[in-house]
Amino acid sequence: MSALSTARALLPSWRDYSELPRSWKGDLVAGITVGIVALPLALAFGVSSGAGAASGLITAVIAGVVAAVFGGSNIQVSGPTGAMVVVLGPVIATQGIGALAAVSVLAGVIVIAAGVLKLGRVVALLPWPVIEGFTLGIAVIIFLQQVPAAFGVKAGPSSNAAVAAVQGLATGSPAALVAPLALVALVAVIMIAAPRIHPQIPGSLIAIIIASLAAQLLDLPVARIGALPDTLPAPVIPALDWATVAALAGPAATIAALAAIESLLSARVAASISDTGPYDADRELVGEGLASVCSGFFGGMPATGAIARTAVNIRSGGRTRAAAVIHALVLLAVVYLATGPVSRIPLAALAGVLMITATRMVSLATLRSVVGSTRADTVVFFVTALITVSFDLIQAAAIGIAVASFFALRTLVKSSGVHREEIPGAVQDGDEHIAVFRLDGALFFAAAERVLERVSAIRNVDVVIIRMSQLQVLDATGARVITDIVNALERRGITVLIKGIQDRHLALVTRVGVLESLRHHKHLFDELAPAVEHARSHVARARAARTAEQQARGSAPAGGAESGKTTAR
Repeated sequence: MSALSTARALLPSWRDYSELPRSWKGDLVAGITVGIVALPLALAFGVSSGAGAASGLITAVIAGVVAAVFGGSNIQVSGPTGAMVVVLGPVIATQGIGALAAVSVLAGVIVIAAGVLKLGRVVALLPWPVIEGFTLGIAVIIFLQQVPAAFGVKAGPSSNAAVAAVQGLATGSPAALVAPLALVALVAVIMIAAPRIHPQIPGSLIAIIIASLAAQLLDLPVARIGALPDTLPAPVIPALDWATVAALAGPAATIAALAAIESLLSARVAASISDTGPYDADRELVGEGLASVCSGFFGGMPATGAIARTAVNIRSGGRTRAAAVIHALVLLAVVYLATGPVSRIPLAALAGVLMITATRMVSLATLRSVVGSTRADTVVFFVTALITVSFDLIQAAAIGIAVASFFALRTLVKSSGVHREEIPGAVQDGDEHIAVFRLDGALFFAAAERVLERVSAIRNVDVVIIRMSQLQVLDATGARVITDIVNALERRGITVLIKGIQDRHLALVTRVGVLESLRHHKHLFDELAPAVEHARSHVARARAARTAEQQARGSAPAGGAESGKTTAR
C-alpha cells in the first residue's frame, strides 16, 4: 500500500456518514442521551484525577468531537475515563497541574504514531484474563480513590489509592462524616433503583440533581465543585522543551499505552454488539491521539474510548459518528448555559457516582467465567488485578502477559512431543532394528531439549525414521535440534531417514542445516512406505555385513546395532 493510500485510510471520508440520511433521528436521540449520561462522569473523572471538573468537561467536549470525526469506529464515544484517571492522578500529584497539557499532547502524539505505524491490531494479542484482571484492578482503584471524598476528607499523600484512602480517613472527624456519607448513600440508591424502573432513565444525572438539591436546601457542610468557566478557554500550545519532554516521557508513554488499549478494546466490543460496521484499529488510534492532543491544547485531559458511554449510544439508537458529535455539543451547551448550577454539585455526590460506576465495571458473570475456566487463566486474572492495584497499570499488563505467556508455553510444550510408532503392515525380519519417531505439535525452543533426549537415547537400531508431517510449529531452535539428532545418530553408525517435511518448514530446515546433516540426499522422503522399504534394505545389508565379518573372525553370528558400520545409498 502506498503512502497516499495509507494516509487516505487514516483520514475522515464522506463514507463515514453514508447512513446519516436514514439514521439522523436515532443519532440525535442517542447523542442527547449520551450527553446527559456523560455529564456527571466527565465532572467526576476530572475531579478525581486532580485536574478539576472543568478539565473533565473540556475533555468530553473537545476529545468527543475530534475522536468522533477522526476515529475508526462509527459509534465509539470518547472522553475522560476511569482508567485514565488512575494513571493521570499520580502524574498530576508529582509533576503538578502544569504538566497536564504537556503530558496530554505527548501521549497523543505517541498514540498517533502507533496508528500511523499500524500497531492497532497488537491489542488483539492481549489475553482475555489479562484484560479482565486489568478491568477489575482499575475498578478497585477508582472505588478507593473516591473513599476520601465520600468521607469528606482529603486523600493522603501516597500514590497508592488504598494507602492514600487510609491516610485520608485518619485525618477525618466523626462529625464531619455524616453529611458526605449520606449524599453518597442517596446517590447509590438512586443509581441502583433507576435502571430497575426503566433502563433508559439516566440514574447518575438524576442522582446528582437530587443530591445537589438536598445539599443546597439543607445547607449541608460538604465540599462543592466550585466555579467553572462559562466558555471554552482559548487553545494554548504547551511549552515542550527537552527538559519537559524528558521528565514526562515515561508518564506519557504509560498514558499512551493505556489510551490505546482501552480505546481499541472499547471499539472492538462496540463492533461486536452492534451492526454499524467494523472498526479500523489504526485509524482509531490516530483519532484518539488527535483527541488527546487537541484536549491538551484546551487544558483538558488525555482521552480514550469509553465503553460505558459507547454502550449507551448503541442502546439509544446511535448509528453514525453524528451521535458522538451531538453528545459533545450537549456538553458544550452545559459549559455556556449551566456552569452556575453545576458548580454547586457536592464532591461527595460525584464520588458516589464513581463508586457505583466502578462496581458496574466488574461483571459477576465474567468473574465466574474466568475463575471457572482453567487454573492458569485464574492465576493470570488475579495476578494482573493484584499488580494493577498494588503498583501500576502498565506493569500489571506486562506481568499479566508474561504470566499468560508462561502458561501458554507450558501448554504448548505438553501438546508437543515425540512418539515411537510401530512400522505399518506385516512385521518383517529385521524390523526390530528400525525405529520410527513421529514429531507432533510444536518443536520450538521450550520443547526441543526433551525431543533431543528422547530420540538420541535410542539403542539397538540400525535406522531411525523421523516423521515430520504432523509437526505444526517449528522454529530455528527446533530445526537445530533435528540437525543435532541426525549428527548424533550418524556418529553412532545409525542411518537417519527424514519423512514428510512440510513446504512451510522446508526453507528453515534447509538454512539451519538439517538436510546437509543427512548421510545422503536420498534419505529424504515424502511418503512413509518408501522410507520403510529403504530402511529394511539398509538393515538387510547391515546384517549381511555383520554376518560376513563375524564369519571371517570365526565367531558365531550375533546381532548388534553398533558392531559394524555401513553406508546406505
